Amino acid sequence: MRFLRLLFIVLLAIVLVAVALANRDMVTLNAFPANLGTFLGVKSSIELPLFLVIFVAVAFGMLAGLVWEYLREASIRREVRNRSAQVSRLEGEVDSLRDRHANPRDEVLAIVDRPKESGTSQAPRPALPAASPATGTTLPAAR
Repeated sequence: MRFLRLLFIVLLAIVLVAVALANRDMVTLNAFPANLGTFLGVKSSIELPLFLVIFVAVAFGMLAGLVWEYLREASIRREVRNRSAQVSRLEGEVDSLRDRHANPRDEVLAIVDRPKESGTSQAPRPALPAASPATGTTLPAAR
């Protein structure tokens, strides 16, 4: 890829030098129509080599196109910025919802849902209080 880019730059330079050498003649560039410059009292013409006029005109056209496209795409960039902010806000909301719903609401569920630790040095689980039978049941009492 680097070779292709270098080849393109070299070919472009050769073409630009060839155009410059072929158009070395001096031309008169007038800023105003025929006698308007003398009427306004300013010098309205300048002598330049033709290749310079061509290169400046091409550069000016490219610059005008760049500015035109930048202004045309301003609304698209604004929309992308708004959507990006909305996506960030929604991702934060999803993360907070995951955190809120991932945590158990009950201590018993927290004990049951706690992941088992690997290895031999496991912390002892807290003992659950012994449940006493409810009054008025027909089951025999625990011995």
